[in-house]
Amino acid sequence: MSTKHLITTTDFCVYHHLEHSFIADLQEAGLIEIEIVNNTTYIPDTELQKLERMIRLHTDLDINIAGIEAITHLLNRIEDIQEEMRLLRNSLKAYE
Repeated sequence: MSTKHLITTTDFCVYHHLEHSFIADLQEAGLIEIEIVNNTTYIPDTELQKLERMIRLHTDLDINIAGIEAITHLLNRIEDIQEEMRLLRNSLKAYE
């Protein structure tokens, strides 16, 4: 498997001054996806924006994993509702 779009968790943790357990806890909570290639754990580049948001919540606001999980769930719900509103507005325009 190619590791072209993957970042090792070790490199990521060193760069962000994090413990590996934080990444593992986020993965166990289902908040991020981790890939394992040749016994090395990697973070897909598609997860970086989401992961960096969670790191800011944890380090800047001192929010624990359970709080990050709740906040992420609520943000996802808001995005879903906004998408539904956009679709409803577009449907409504068809009747105008």
